[in-house]
Amino acid sequence: MNEFRPTTYNPDVLTCIANLSNDEVFTPPNVANAMLDLLPQELFCDPNTTFLDPMCKSGVFLREIAKRLIVGLEDRIPDLQERIDHIFHKQLFGIAITELTSLLSRRSVYCAKYPNSRYSVSRFEDVQGNIRFKNTQHVWKKERCAFCGASEKEYKRDEGLETHAYEFIHTVHPEEIYKMKFDVIIGNPPYQLDTGGGQEQKKSARQAKPIYHLFVEKAKKLNPRYLTMIIPARWYAGGMGMDQFRETMLKDKRIATIVDYANAKDCFPSNSISGGVCFFLWDRDNKHNNCEVVNINGNDSETMDRMLDEFPVLVRYNKAVGIVRKVRGKEKSFIMDSVSSISPFGLNTKTRGEREEKGKTYRLFSSEGISYIGKNEVVKGHEYIGKYKVMISQTGAEHAGEPGKDGKYRVLTKTMGVLQPDDVCTHSYLVMGPYKTEEESINAYEYLKTKFSRFLILQAMTSIHLSKSTFVFVPEQKFNARWTDEELYKKYDLTEDEISFIESMIRTMEDDI
Repeated sequence: MNEFRPTTYNPDVLTCIANLSNDEVFTPPNVANAMLDLLPQELFCDPNTTFLDPMCKSGVFLREIAKRLIVGLEDRIPDLQERIDHIFHKQLFGIAITELTSLLSRRSVYCAKYPNSRYSVSRFEDVQGNIRFKNTQHVWKKERCAFCGASEKEYKRDEGLETHAYEFIHTVHPEEIYKMKFDVIIGNPPYQLDTGGGQEQKKSARQAKPIYHLFVEKAKKLNPRYLTMIIPARWYAGGMGMDQFRETMLKDKRIATIVDYANAKDCFPSNSISGGVCFFLWDRDNKHNNCEVVNINGNDSETMDRMLDEFPVLVRYNKAVGIVRKVRGKEKSFIMDSVSSISPFGLNTKTRGEREEKGKTYRLFSSEGISYIGKNEVVKGHEYIGKYKVMISQTGAEHAGEPGKDGKYRVLTKTMGVLQPDDVCTHSYLVMGPYKTEEESINAYEYLKTKFSRFLILQAMTSIHLSKSTFVFVPEQKFNARWTDEELYKKYDLTEDEISFIESMIRTMEDDI
């Protein structure tokens, strides 16, 4: 007789929920468990260990911790119901980010959305149990929230509407919320405040304000034994307002481990998160100067002990560290010093000139093609006028930093080229230069197209947008002749393995431009 094998697909409900949102990303159970695996496992055998998730959405962290404690405390508390009561009442605590997620979290942790009901696996005296939700309000100061920077115009809402004023980061003294010390703080914070809506939706999306770092900073102030959170990886080298946070994180010797996903879909299969994601372990008593960095790429992983603050930004790929070291060891000047700031000529993205020259001074390049504008319209970037320069799209080639189907990156888009002395461009582009001759500018342009240059750009790129700082690792060259990858590999003494790594990551651009 053939063995009967059921074919019904019965997934974990929290795995399904994790695929629903891209604003406040829900954590799949397998990712929550990977984060819990970073912790010393003896914590789950100690009846005195306390855990806090200060940004509960689905309750997955508390649920998976409860599973481990139920097994780990079996010898200490043999009676199952007594053990469950102890765990849920004395060890697990949460702060929900919305009223809806508070109900969802209680349902997944207590098996009942009301933990004082007879359906709860452990009875509490109130409807919240140890997963609380408080309808917190923003504190407005000069039309912005003093805690999170939310816009008063967008988030001052009628009673009953969600304000997204998260309790954990909207308090001066978070230790007063539960009035206790925690051994472990863990979670997946909201990533940003989306200012979207109506006709301004696209514009607002670009101006979405990151807030995940506020949860990390507030959790550190509670000084737990261990802190682990999963957050966007844009802080490595970019992110709006992330400079201070990046500097603090790179210098923090208590960060013992970072697990990095360059492609966020390797972690959240249904979510595209620009720049990828990471989760980290912060160990209050860490004795090591180096951090264990783990690169996850599909089913492959690469681990290396590194100093996080070796470079001005965090070089994502372990295999790239040696290459960057070699380049920086030979060079003192970098292309970053030749690249303009954002909006090189002070012309916004929507600026359009006349379709015919008609006595206009400058030729304007915009996303809609070429037009002509007058001299008085150019308000900055006069050092580039009258000279050759290279125009580079401010937007990278890959959506959300995800590689192509071949697993390789192009990095720079097709929208780049040499600008003549009287050419200017809109905010959509950066310019590199200036150069005295057309030959120099062409050679500089071809240099950017090399796999070597684009590989180094990729090491400082954690979002779809390029900026001056994205070129921090690309060395300056003499452009009286054209450079090839072979010449560059030889100049910087790259090994066969290092060359193979570059070639495996960066595709040829010759056919793209």
